[in-house]
Amino acid sequence: MEMTNIYLGVSRFRLGIAAALAAVILTAGAGAAVSAAGPGGEQQPAVADSAAAPGWRAIVREFAMAKFRHPAWGASHAARDYFLALKLAAADKVKLDDDVLYAAAWLHDMGAFAPWADPKADHAEVALSSAAEVLAGAGFPAGKLDAVRGAMRTHMYERTPEGPEALYLHDADALEWLGAIGAARLLALADPGGAAPTLPVMAAGLEDMLAKVPARVLSPAGRALLPVRKAELEQFLKELRAESDDFRQL
Repeated sequence: MEMTNIYLGVSRFRLGIAAALAAVILTAGAGAAVSAAGPGGEQQPAVADSAAAPGWRAIVREFAMAKFRHPAWGASHAARDYFLALKLAAADKVKLDDDVLYAAAWLHDMGAFAPWADPKADHAEVALSSAAEVLAGAGFPAGKLDAVRGAMRTHMYERTPEGPEALYLHDADALEWLGAIGAARLLALADPGGAAPTLPVMAAGLEDMLAKVPARVLSPAGRALLPVRKAELEQFLKELRAESDDFRQL
């Protein structure tokens, strides 16, 4: 299963089961520092929320929270990507431009949402010009826009990032397809009425992620998290297969 096809079909998905995902989606609390265990047991770094940050950050965050509503690649996913990327870079002792990472993390899936989505184009490419407009309007430093666009363009696991912000956003996004959070995200895409995509198809998609994603996690810290994330997803799929007659009774 190609994840691009899932993105391009987003307009056909019913999202009525999104509430079931709430218990596993981690979001940054407004105006508070975050320091909590994330999926896979990693510790989120204590970073002040955008409410206490420069003005453009609050604008970007509120824009994403209002516009990006989706159980798999909505604003909650963007927040987790940001904090996990910070955590991975800190573990590798790599200094990031936090302006670039913050902007790219919150806006990287913009091209998967109406009115910006284009079913004939890659969502990562679609988002570039629209995200630049949002950032310019929010007062983002113009000299950093190219770095933001570069990180957004290569955030998907099959692409090759260039530069530290792109690398750690890429790895954080890849790790989101694995572990308990990966299972929650993909299964939440199943149509509750039995239309495409069905629950068995999305369960098989998790196995596809297990096969493809690990080799595309590139940073030392990201690869250090792989055993935990893989084990979580492998155990879940093993039990799911056993309890559903190899997905036939899902």
